[in-house]
Amino acid sequence: MPSYEKPLEWIGSSHKDLMVMPVAVRRFFGFALSLAQAGDKHDAAKVLKGFSGAGVLEVVEDDAGGTYRAVYAVKFAEAVFVLHCFQKKSKRGIATPTEDMNIIHARLKIAEAFAKELRK
Repeated sequence: MPSYEKPLEWIGSSHKDLMVMPVAVRRFFGFALSLAQAGDKHDAAKVLKGFSGAGVLEVVEDDAGGTYRAVYAVKFAEAVFVLHCFQKKSKRGIATPTEDMNIIHARLKIAEAFAKELRK
């Protein structure tokens, strides 16, 4: 692994949302995010459908309390941006609910603007 780690930037309420999740889920997501910071990818990380390219990834973890997801962007050289952490509550298959996809799209735009500012 490279000696340089990208900083981790939390967009919106993503950090607060992560902190209310079960401890085991937080550890799992934390490990996946630390790998992303080092330029690596967790085996459970998958490209989130609906975004061009492989720059937005999702990690899913099941717990007795339900299914949890963390979505983050690795496509920027400046940082790894955590876009959304949430518990999936939809009963309709494995697809990410529209409301959560809207949040992810909006926060990705914020991350793009933030990355542009960091480049200056």
